Amino acid sequence: MIYALLGLLILIGLYVATTYNGLIGLRQRVNNAWSQVDVQLRRRYDLVPNLVSTVKGYASHERETFETITEARSRAIAAGSVGEQADAENMLSSALRSLFAVVENYPELKADANFRQLQTELSDIEGKIAFARSFYNDTVQKFNIRTQVFPANVVASLFGFTARSYFEIEEAVREPVQVSFD
Repeated sequence: MIYALLGLLILIGLYVATTYNGLIGLRQRVNNAWSQVDVQLRRRYDLVPNLVSTVKGYASHERETFETITEARSRAIAAGSVGEQADAENMLSSALRSLFAVVENYPELKADANFRQLQTELSDIEGKIAFARSFYNDTVQKFNIRTQVFPANVVASLFGFTARSYFEIEEAVREPVQVSFD
């Protein structure tokens, strides 16, 4: 009887250790996936001042648009949580759409080689952000499922593993920034 009880305790201990290690691995994958999103967002933040500077040369009287973009970029850089980051990204994407609406009024700006290169880079970065966001959300889904299914949820709650937030964007912002070379 004692051997059976000892065997059961060893099996339970092995299950807890295996589940714990699996949760640690998933948590690290989520952290890594978020780092990939962050890298792409930082590339975008670095590109925005160059884009604004180029447009300012042609449309210096569009001050309100430039201030909105600068504020949105600052808010995005300072965001702390995934939710704050999503809100800030929504604001920045909206501001960039306003900037491209301004550009439509300046055909000579649309023909500028530097501006076109910046548009191409932004379009490339937007695609990479979308991919990184998708990978992050997939990884979060795996982690959240693992922390919520029985009996792993018991181990997760014992060791303080909690569900992570998805990186969601507003419906109106789901389309990438439009880049037009017309």
